[in-house]
Amino acid sequence: MAYSVDIDRKWQKRWEDAGLHRFDENRKDKKLYVLEMFSYPSGANLHVGHWYNYSLSDSWARMKKMQGYEVFQPMGFDAFGLPAENYAIKTGIHPQDSTLNNIKTMEKQLREMGGMFNWDHELATCMPEYYRWNQWLFLQLYKKGLAYRKNAPVNWCPDCQTVLANEQVVEGTCERCHAEVTKKNLTQWFFKITEYAQELLDCLPDLDWPEKTKKIQTNWIGRSEGAEIVFGARKNEQPVINADGSVLELPVFTTRADTLMGVTYVVVAPESEICDLLTTDDCRDQVKAYQDQTRKISDIERMSTVREKTGVFTGSYAIHPITGNQVPIWASDYVIAGYGTGIVMAVPAHDDRDYEFAQKFELPIKRVIKSADGSSDDLPYTDKGILVDSDNFSGLDSQSAIQAIVSKLQEENHGSLKINYRLRDWLVSRQRYWGTPIPMVYCDKCGAVPVPEDQLPVELPYNVEFAPDGESPLKKSSEFINTTCPACGGSAKRDPDTLDTFVCSSWYQFRYVDNKNDKQAFARDKVNALCPVDKYIGGAEHAAMHLLYARFITKALRDMGHLDFDEPFASLVHQGTILGSDGQKMSKSRGNTISPDDYISEYGSDVFRLYLGFGFAYTEGGPWNDDGVKAIVKFVSRIEKLVEDSSSADASGSSDPAKFTQLEKDLQYARHYAIRGVTTDAEKFQFNTSISRMMELLNALNKYQQSDRPDQVFVREVVKDLVMLIAPFAPHFAEEMWEKLGYKNSIFTSTWPAFDEQALIRDTIEIAVQINGQVKFRINIPSDADNQQVQDMITSDENYEAYLAGRNLVKFIYVKGRLANLVVK
Repeated sequence: MAYSVDIDRKWQKRWEDAGLHRFDENRKDKKLYVLEMFSYPSGANLHVGHWYNYSLSDSWARMKKMQGYEVFQPMGFDAFGLPAENYAIKTGIHPQDSTLNNIKTMEKQLREMGGMFNWDHELATCMPEYYRWNQWLFLQLYKKGLAYRKNAPVNWCPDCQTVLANEQVVEGTCERCHAEVTKKNLTQWFFKITEYAQELLDCLPDLDWPEKTKKIQTNWIGRSEGAEIVFGARKNEQPVINADGSVLELPVFTTRADTLMGVTYVVVAPESEICDLLTTDDCRDQVKAYQDQTRKISDIERMSTVREKTGVFTGSYAIHPITGNQVPIWASDYVIAGYGTGIVMAVPAHDDRDYEFAQKFELPIKRVIKSADGSSDDLPYTDKGILVDSDNFSGLDSQSAIQAIVSKLQEENHGSLKINYRLRDWLVSRQRYWGTPIPMVYCDKCGAVPVPEDQLPVELPYNVEFAPDGESPLKKSSEFINTTCPACGGSAKRDPDTLDTFVCSSWYQFRYVDNKNDKQAFARDKVNALCPVDKYIGGAEHAAMHLLYARFITKALRDMGHLDFDEPFASLVHQGTILGSDGQKMSKSRGNTISPDDYISEYGSDVFRLYLGFGFAYTEGGPWNDDGVKAIVKFVSRIEKLVEDSSSADASGSSDPAKFTQLEKDLQYARHYAIRGVTTDAEKFQFNTSISRMMELLNALNKYQQSDRPDQVFVREVVKDLVMLIAPFAPHFAEEMWEKLGYKNSIFTSTWPAFDEQALIRDTIEIAVQINGQVKFRINIPSDADNQQVQDMITSDENYEAYLAGRNLVKFIYVKGRLANLVVK
């Protein structure tokens, strides 16, 4: 029977019956944890992106299984989130109903892909038995001081009606709906990822991750070495007083303490509480109007270096920590409350941004640095140099001045050396329904009280009005929101928000290992035995979100005694993106999408999988090409014919390399060259070149078959190896061919072929012969021939005199194994 979808179904059933996907707990010493980033269960069929990620990573896992590894490859669904809720708002279908139906659909399609996924360890994050442990994780972080609540300006999507983390704002818009993001002050829950900022940096170099991804995380964490300098503040000629009665101080972080004597004004973030404290009655209306204007601008726009500077005077003044002079305090949107201290000391002579602002608002510009070597130092001069007009610090170089100035500040308790990070704490509160309820209650008597662990999970109610109106949907559910205080037994309210869905994916790799445990999130010994994940595959777009959050949660769980390692994913691979045939991103509006189902129903899933492997560099992707699919169909058909032709050969016999003629030696070379190439390249996810090596071997086999009296026993041996090589990339097809060759057990229980280095040493090789740098002819020479022997063979060749054309040989150059160049005159 020719290969088809029917073959797919036949072998999928056999694999299921045989338990091919199951992990053998007795072989943990050979474990290989392979994990693809789990997908959101959309309602549509699996698209080409799903196939590209899951089928080819499964191919890698199948190869590793044949190499003797005990593969653990679970599958599940990232099932909470906005899409299901937005779909419910649009259609009236409840998020739970649509999500569970979609999971059934996707599970069926993933099984039909032929993946070696371990469905015994399946999970879905929307199920109470999973999100119970999200809530448990929240409580552990809360007890450890790593979860806290504060009022803060947050990114607000007016269309989704929810808060977004900084990482979910793309060029000032919501990553989901692309609506323009604004600012809003809300009391929110945060995870203290900043507590691990330095360790998150320190561990990056040792990870087997793409360098670009490590660079993105390095920049996102953003370590800076500098100083914190404390200015005083005066309002209406009096010190500014905080709400608690203490005197307000203005801490700023700078990497250029050497410019302190050039400060001519201070800038505060307009959305900060400090701005309100500093604003005088005379300036309040202007500041209020400016604050309203700032709320409409994204952080990305505010940080733009080309955007025109805007601002307003608060009416208050900062006190310089060394001179005691007063400098005006302005509010400007180029300073953001969530970054650093939300306060900046402005040195317009030595900072481009401050210079532009000072010129626009006619503020003083004071030079305090000149070039050290007399080169041009027109303002703004931003390089380091020699201090001028800086009192006792004049004449010092910048580095010495930083040390001297910080030393003086320390003596007077006005500053100190400090390391700062760009990384902000992880905002996890969401004003949406379809997510994990936050396990906290609020009591008028006791305040914020955590839900006891034995009362988890706090379940999502089904009957909820989830249409967005700016408030959390759960707040409108009286059956959910009204409860009793766990501490005093009095009436209390539940937290109405749900957790960011990235919490679900920050630790799911550990739950897979022990997914049926109803006493713990996971057993420590089981996770220590199987984790960290050995090979993690997924999109590069998660570099500064999911991947960073998962690293943080792993380290926090380690420090709380729940596991004994530092990182969640030892090795990481990013897949590329398949584009339409027009080279554009696939979309229905462009009409350039392709349906995997159409190709699979016509050709079978393995043809589709093979094309995905052959047609693209895995980490890059590229445009779709139907001609490539047709080439794969021919490739598969040729192998099928070869198997049929050689299946009758004696399986018990074996070839004798000692009796090989040159024809057998050539095929033996092609055989072991292919085995080495596929083994080496597939290991590095270079599937396109792996499949190319198999095509070359197929051509060599066909060439040998056309020779006089081919050794059919030898042919069968090579065909057997070819079928084994293609097995990870065409698992159903390979099983069928394996069976035709007479083997009873699954091909995936056989041992991956090994290449023989000796077979790759050729007796003779072909080299190019050049005359004055131009290739004129080729000859075969012994592979171990030296320079003189090669020269003698060339000069005695029948082509030599013709190409020499009466000229004299001046110089002979031999590049071993490649070419000879004859310089003639």
